[in-house]
Amino acid sequence: MEIGLLGLLIIIALATYFKKSFESDTVDYGKKISELEKSVASKEEIINQIQKSEGLLNAKMTSFEQLKTEKTQIEERLKLVELEKNNLRNENTKLKKEEENRNETLRKSIESTNTLQDSLRTEIARVNDERVKKEQERLENMKLKWGEHERDIENHIRIICNNHVIEYIGQEDFPHPRNKPDNSIEIMDQLIVFDAKSPANDDLSNFPKYIKLQTENLKKYAKHDNVKKDLFLVIPSNTLSVINQFTYNIGDYNVYIISKDALEPIILSLKKIEEYEFADKLSPEERDNVCRIIGKFAHTTKRRIQIDQFFAEEFLDTLQKAKQLPTDILESVIQFENAEKLNPPMEKRKKQILTKDLKEKSEEIQKEIELRDMPEITTQIKFKEDNNA
Repeated sequence: MEIGLLGLLIIIALATYFKKSFESDTVDYGKKISELEKSVASKEEIINQIQKSEGLLNAKMTSFEQLKTEKTQIEERLKLVELEKNNLRNENTKLKKEEENRNETLRKSIESTNTLQDSLRTEIARVNDERVKKEQERLENMKLKWGEHERDIENHIRIICNNHVIEYIGQEDFPHPRNKPDNSIEIMDQLIVFDAKSPANDDLSNFPKYIKLQTENLKKYAKHDNVKKDLFLVIPSNTLSVINQFTYNIGDYNVYIISKDALEPIILSLKKIEEYEFADKLSPEERDNVCRIIGKFAHTTKRRIQIDQFFAEEFLDTLQKAKQLPTDILESVIQFENAEKLNPPMEKRKKQILTKDLKEKSEEIQKEIELRDMPEITTQIKFKEDNNA
């Protein structure tokens, strides 16, 4: 198309030229032909250049089409990238929002946890303070009892002797000078020693060793002929749990570790011997019966104390755990506790507790159980056997 236009321009130019040539009478025909030839050569040169330019232009057009195609592809890819970018931006915004929500939830959880921990620390501190306070009160009560132990044992033995017509020998009336026990009684012209011992402080770890040393020191009493070779050390009931050995055979004499609760049955068992005119008139069987009764009293008393101590610890532990109940339930429990009252049987002076009455009461309870068809109660509690009992 471009070549056609170029040819048309050439024809027009030639026509114009020829027209002017014919109009000019003075122009030489040969000169014109020469000029035309030059002009044609020039035009051919131009045509060649235009053809070359056309080739270059066609190559450039082909390259341009390729670039256009590539541009279209790049634009498509760019649209896809832009779409993916928008999707990623939206997803990022969503994730940021979710992260903020999680952080807010976590912050609230941490605040709640910190509040709960502070409350728990406060409660633990309060419980520990209460436990320490109760332990201090318990130790103070124990120390108070230990401080009054000797006087308490003396008064108790005096009461037993008064109730059962037994001669009490006080420390100042002990017939042997220099070595005088806290308490002693006289049965069949023999002095029976009851020496009261208590811990020096609230550390009971050395108390068993102290008791063992005291059993050896009792030799100063046992060496006298009118002192019975069975001697007794009376210790506080709340120290029995740390004592592992309750009987010591020193060689020339025996020592028994007892508590205040065992005094009366032991003294009554010893007094039983006084019913015989002379001890040497006892038959071997009668002697065995006396010893058996004394041993049974001692074992039963210690066993009862051991069981009471076990259940006391269990009850205290249960009461301590009761504080973990919800507040409203605990308050209701306290109200019911304050409304309750126990009325155990009262003990009156000079009123003997008869075995017959105890047996009748036991039979009455057993009949009541059978009448109400109550199931027999069994327990899985096992106590440690005391090999030294």
